[in-house]
Amino acid sequence: MAHLLIAEDEPVLRMLVLDTLEEEGYRIDVACDGEEAYRKLLDNDYDLVLLDYMMPKMTGIEIIERIRQIPERSGLQILMLSAKSQQAERQKVLDAGANAFLSKPFSPIELIDKVEEMLK
Repeated sequence: MAHLLIAEDEPVLRMLVLDTLEEEGYRIDVACDGEEAYRKLLDNDYDLVLLDYMMPKMTGIEIIERIRQIPERSGLQILMLSAKSQQAERQKVLDAGANAFLSKPFSPIELIDKVEEMLK
């Protein structure tokens, strides 16, 4: 089964995403801030990372920009989760190197569908 990283600083949302994806059988690591997420991305091989846009210590955009500069991590699938759903923000995320964007709030079904789509 796929190995995922969830990087989300909001505890309730982090647990919702974790519980939803664990029920689908995914192997999951979690990070509570941007620096922890970046360290885990350097130390582990993930099939997909779900990044919150606004996190303490390092934003999702900063993480994407750093990860995309590492050749062995360049193909990593990245799904950005954000309440910043305006078109300009979405484009900024995609331009930085995210593969997809999911607007908060989202339903568990939307999350599962997007993750499955990205892992195919």
